Amino acid sequence: MAKRSIEYATTIKAEAIQVFTSNPRGWAMPEPNPDADLAYRERASELDLETYVHAPFLINLGSPTEGTYKNSLASTAYSLRRGRDIGALGVVIHTGSAVDESHVEKAWKQIHEGMMPILNKLEDEDPWLLLEPTAGQGQSLVRKLDDLTKYFEALEWHPKVGVCLDTCHVFAAGHDIKSKGGMKSTIDLLVEVAGAKRIQLIHANDSMDVLGSLKDRHQNLGEGEIGLKPFEELIAHPAIANAPLILETPGEEPEHGSEVAKLRKIRDKK
Repeated sequence: MAKRSIEYATTIKAEAIQVFTSNPRGWAMPEPNPDADLAYRERASELDLETYVHAPFLINLGSPTEGTYKNSLASTAYSLRRGRDIGALGVVIHTGSAVDESHVEKAWKQIHEGMMPILNKLEDEDPWLLLEPTAGQGQSLVRKLDDLTKYFEALEWHPKVGVCLDTCHVFAAGHDIKSKGGMKSTIDLLVEVAGAKRIQLIHANDSMDVLGSLKDRHQNLGEGEIGLKPFEELIAHPAIANAPLILETPGEEPEHGSEVAKLRKIRDKK
């Protein structure tokens, strides 16, 4: 993890990086390698590179399936521990789905019961747990940003719980960030719901699909349905001044290096 991810970040001139500490599409929880963790922390510190962890995609704390729910709790706790091991500032999890409409109320209850013991063990040096709303499909627990209130209530507004906003997801869910002023009003809403301090990370992605599509298909910045202009509003918003932008777009070094340069140019024009 350490060597490849940091080399990639330096190649594209990134200032922050998101990594996986386990297979993102499985439940395996490998034993840590303390020497590798130390090497990563030291190199990231040397480069002033901020690190974030994305927990496995399988995590669904609202699942009605007992096995999935228990694995989700274990994987979330593991990701938080591994985040601390490598000096990460935050660990991202998807907000998940109740799967069936009849399970929604029970989903909020089980999220509270399962997650509070994990959250209450966190110390100041531990990373934030960052809730990432998905594209609003199915029985998503967070279909629109307003629904984050229920998630924070389930987690008792714990001080180590924040938000990771994915621009493709909110667009797919129906928030019109493309229209003039739309990105600003969406961030204003998020501030109203969660508070500016909890906005800890942005996944800066364009979308292959139109507004309200409920489809999670990322596109390179400026090449999709959102376009580049809304990212000027995003970067200009004071509430995200301390929230790094992470790319989750198609391609490798050439594409991502170009996108980092675009975002840096927008930031430097502020």
